[in-house]
Amino acid sequence: MKETFLLDGSTIPFEPGQTVMQAALAAGHYIPHLCYHPEFKPHGSCKLCTVKINGRTVASCTMPAEAGLQVESGIEELNALRRSLVQMLFAEGNHFCPSCEKSGNCVLQALGYDLEVHATGFRHLYPDRPLDASHPDILLDFNRCILCELCVRASSEVDGKNVFALSGRGITKHLIVNAESGKLSDTNISLTDKAMQVCPVGVILPKRVGFSVPIGERRYDQRPISAQALDDAPRQIHTSGSCSTCEDAP
Repeated sequence: MKETFLLDGSTIPFEPGQTVMQAALAAGHYIPHLCYHPEFKPHGSCKLCTVKINGRTVASCTMPAEAGLQVESGIEELNALRRSLVQMLFAEGNHFCPSCEKSGNCVLQALGYDLEVHATGFRHLYPDRPLDASHPDILLDFNRCILCELCVRASSEVDGKNVFALSGRGITKHLIVNAESGKLSDTNISLTDKAMQVCPVGVILPKRVGFSVPIGERRYDQRPISAQALDDAPRQIHTSGSCSTCEDAP
């Protein structure tokens, strides 16, 4: 019999080595998150997945699951904090959703809807970072970057190319291209690279395919992010009193 913890009053079974986030998703319980990706080791940079465990706030994507934990996630105190984080991300970048090719497929936008963010709440910074259209097949809009590091990690850990990196500290931190010229055209990035697939917002875009899927018919137009995240997670299957995890989820 598996060990369990409680999440908002529900019993969550877990496998040894799973985090609170992984176990919750596998059991069909959504915890809002942005920088977490099941193919990479969690590093807790966005803090959207913050929960309260035994009264203490922690990032659920990095917190190892332990028997007997008392975890709170879907409470207004935490959702208010999550709304503030989403508001700050919108204010720090240029996220003009109606004109963005990523609209409807954007994780930040979908989280805003899911958390009922109705206004930015902070003064917009309106960053002015030059676009990089040097590559024949790929466009970079640095103004939308939310510093999740997913493209950095994908390019390094999966593609083995180290095309992207973060530079600077604090408010000056920004995404860069690892080339002497700083131009994407001087790298060996490919449209088939994992780094092309993981950007949650509209920074890395393939050229000449814009709006091929009309707005209104896209991923998060059809179903909210909370439902999509559970669709993508491994499921816990209960048979004959035992519990096993299905590993064939996308």
